[in-house]
Amino acid sequence: MALDLTIKNQLKDYMTRLVSPVKLVAYVDDSALSQEMIKMLEEIISLSDKISLIKTTDVNKRIPSFEVNWGKEATGIAFAGIPMGHEFTSLVLALLQASGYPLKIDADKIEQIKNIQGKFHFETYISLSCHNCPDVVQALNAMSIINPNISHIMIDGALFQKEVEDKQIMAVPTIYLNGEHFGQGRMELDEIVNKIDSSVSAKDAEKISKKETYDVLVLGGGPAGASAAVYSARKGIRTGIVAERFGGQVIDTLGIENFISVKATEGPKLVAALEEHVKEYDVDIMNLQRAKSIHKNDSNVLFEVELENGGKLTSKSIIVATGARWKELNVPGEKEFRGKGVAYCPHCDGPLFKGKHVAVIGGGNSGVEAAIDLANIVGHVTLLEFASELKADAILKKRLYSLSNVDVILDAQTLEVMGKEKVSGMVYLDRKTNEKKTITLKGIFIQIGLLPNTDFIKGTVNLSKFGEIEINSHGQSSLPGLFAAGDVTTVPYKQIIIAMGEGSKAALGAFDYLIRQ
Repeated sequence: MALDLTIKNQLKDYMTRLVSPVKLVAYVDDSALSQEMIKMLEEIISLSDKISLIKTTDVNKRIPSFEVNWGKEATGIAFAGIPMGHEFTSLVLALLQASGYPLKIDADKIEQIKNIQGKFHFETYISLSCHNCPDVVQALNAMSIINPNISHIMIDGALFQKEVEDKQIMAVPTIYLNGEHFGQGRMELDEIVNKIDSSVSAKDAEKISKKETYDVLVLGGGPAGASAAVYSARKGIRTGIVAERFGGQVIDTLGIENFISVKATEGPKLVAALEEHVKEYDVDIMNLQRAKSIHKNDSNVLFEVELENGGKLTSKSIIVATGARWKELNVPGEKEFRGKGVAYCPHCDGPLFKGKHVAVIGGGNSGVEAAIDLANIVGHVTLLEFASELKADAILKKRLYSLSNVDVILDAQTLEVMGKEKVSGMVYLDRKTNEKKTITLKGIFIQIGLLPNTDFIKGTVNLSKFGEIEINSHGQSSLPGLFAAGDVTTVPYKQIIIAMGEGSKAALGAFDYLIRQ
């Protein structure tokens, strides 16, 4: 695979930062894929005299694959396949880190990873179009650099389809640890480390509980939460963020073309910019933490927030910006086959269904966009919509109906997901004829909207019939001092730009509340 001129120029600049020699060990045969991988690696080594390449064959190794080593010693990092697309950055970072280039990880975390005891061999199945996969690959590669007892290999599911089928992998990233299923979906470094280092949760809870009282505590790290934190911090008041996953749903959004002043961007890029902006201010970010409950303390002055790990925080005011999650169909088979044919991210999991028949449930913008994207990968797409017409924008509907490998079924109510070990089909009700019909297919992508994350606050504030927090014009809930913003509230039109505006409004409302106390 030849690298284009732009990539080669960028890569050449990165290669000047190599600290010490790096040795690539490639496991190949006479196949076209092996030759394609070798061509890419040879182009890379031509850009730096610090990189060397050894070609060999080993029946015990995946072919084609290669290791990234320092000198004669193994780093534990390997790539099975050709890491282009979103994974090219993972390769570049692996080369830099294997050469001794400093890791962008704080010293305490590096020390923690160094001290993890035991042998850990990770395997991550990815697709090159998955924008969540690189986070997992890069985290595990970094852990392999830090701790010699940890190793990791990235595996392109599209090239090693037999493994994917044998393990019934139908969603990426899927992670195996020492041959056993470890996790699925986007995972950050802290999350992975915490999962294999059982002592972390208790230590985090103890550390969190010692924190001083905040003026404003924001629950949620999406666009609304980030905006609220920036506006609060700019007022010079003590501000903290508790985020289950910084960035929220935006991380899973690939194309963003309606963020005013930015023609087009991607969710992960926007989240990185949000986090960078928040960190410009004195905001205490507590990532990978989830609120369990909120209540007023005995004096009815401070809010007490209990976290899932047992930690407790106090604050003079609260801004809930916990967003929403994918809404489920709640039909038989959906939960049983999640990750085994039932999926929610077409960008990530679509390549695993190459050439196959899949369904998309939902005729709004998300559903129609998913069907259009999938049509370029899979064999056939059937889109089912409950209403008698698609709710998507006209430009999207026009594009959808121009595709020859897409069928649209209206007035369709999904009744059941069928399968044994994985999805084999679905049953829906034709609402016009009241007839039950069956479709044989391999995957179902559910795109029917979002559900507010308010389970932890039920009984504390007034909620709408849809579970959203009811707020006034200043973003305040029915409980004085508790504000809310974004997709978790009753504000209509769940859009990134609206969530940001609502976050700033809630912060200003909270500040106004504080100065009047």
